[in-house]
Amino acid sequence: MVAQSAGKISERQQPAFRTAVCQFKVGASKEENLGRARDFLRRAAGEGARLVVLPEMFVCPYEARLFPEYAESYPGGAAAEMLCRAAREEGVYIVGGSFPEREGKRLYNSSFVFDPEGKVLARHRKVHLFDVDLPGGLSFKESATLSPGRSATVVPTPWGTLGVAVCFDIRFPALFHEMTQRGAEIIVIPAAFNMITGPAHWELLLRTRAVDNQVYMVGAAPARDASANYVAFGHSMVVNPWGEVLARAGPAEEIIVAEIDVDYLKRVREQLPAAKQMHKREAVR
Repeated sequence: MVAQSAGKISERQQPAFRTAVCQFKVGASKEENLGRARDFLRRAAGEGARLVVLPEMFVCPYEARLFPEYAESYPGGAAAEMLCRAAREEGVYIVGGSFPEREGKRLYNSSFVFDPEGKVLARHRKVHLFDVDLPGGLSFKESATLSPGRSATVVPTPWGTLGVAVCFDIRFPALFHEMTQRGAEIIVIPAAFNMITGPAHWELLLRTRAVDNQVYMVGAAPARDASANYVAFGHSMVVNPWGEVLARAGPAEEIIVAEIDVDYLKRVREQLPAAKQMHKREAVR
């Protein structure tokens, strides 16, 4: 993890800011995917967003067998270079969805956070790998090509502490509890839920994690492509600490924008001090 630069800290005087989620289709061409992502980042910044989020595996189809083909090392890879340049040129914070990251012989499902100077603030490697056999014959095994990350990820921003998780991580409350204990007020989760898990659990989990941790949740999904081998659910979403959906996408390509107000979050925590009591209980242990 790289420490945050001192730039733009004066923005802390403005606790409310706009966040945008870019929901777009991901195809077989990495170059085209990067170009589409860059265009969406430009459009999101043009709508006044200060924090812009991309989907999980935005550089390649969501198929475990393909991850090694699209993987890149950091630094030096095309995806990270595009995100760095976009953050600097657009003057925004970016949570770069995720892409297959290579380190030695291992691959990870990694999400990088960039500041407006193009510096890497944090990297989250997906902790809980998606190994499932679902109703209807949908089987997926990320562990066939990926290794798990080992830690929760939080990073300071001018508006508050940002937590990052990836997709299947959302089903494990302890990870989110750890991020909240470490100060997280906004948690971003790039995720490619499918047409079985998405309708059943996507909104439920986002709203539940928002309420039980009293945080803003920002869920970023790919747009739905019915012709893909793995069909994403879409429906990117921003949820406030009271569990209310502030912005919601449909299945198609779009940008959603919502205001995040950390002062509101603090009022929720003061008026309903569940997180404070949870932390006290942990201290007693």
